[in-house]
Amino acid sequence: MRGKNILPQMIEEGEHVKQDFKFAISDARKIARSVSAFANREGGRLLVGVKDNGTIAGVRSDEDIYVVEQAAQMFCLPPQDIEVKAYQVEGAVVYVVEISAVGDERPVQVKEDGGRLRVYYRVADENVSAHSLMVKAWKARRNADGDSSGLLIGRNEQRLLSLIVENDGKMPIDEACRQLRTSRDTAHRTVINAYLMNLIDFAHDGKEFVVVAVA
Repeated sequence: MRGKNILPQMIEEGEHVKQDFKFAISDARKIARSVSAFANREGGRLLVGVKDNGTIAGVRSDEDIYVVEQAAQMFCLPPQDIEVKAYQVEGAVVYVVEISAVGDERPVQVKEDGGRLRVYYRVADENVSAHSLMVKAWKARRNADGDSSGLLIGRNEQRLLSLIVENDGKMPIDEACRQLRTSRDTAHRTVINAYLMNLIDFAHDGKEFVVVAVA
């Protein structure tokens, strides 16, 4: 059992892009969505046994951690390793589950009902479905092992970068594809190539996913 001093500091932060409170653990798939969202962004932690308002309730049983581990290993693709630490405050036990960012090994997908695979991304204190083109770009980078030496900056990639710069450095993904004025497949390939060449990156502006110019 860990010391209790650090836990109140964590709770005081509230829920944010790298932290989520979980009072009841009953659905492994729901937890897997949090694991996916944290892993696909900056990493983060789950505080199990803490209510949404920050009240410490404590875990109900050790089964809660079994469900979290099941979520990471059985419902995430690829399976994710997590680190669990236990803290005790005023007789209540809270588990802190640390999830690491996977970087260029993205995406971490979730096995949903019916065999569907879905990718999540952490935005503020929520887990949202990642944009499909962003997921394609992540897969392309992972499969290329980071090697973009065979790619050349073509007219479409230059046009995309100019559009983003003209739009104050960011532009909604779908709008950027539309303004390229090419076929859908060519627009998607352009965005992916630009990402592989580190000309652009993906972000969320609080409303939607955007492409941003890399300085």
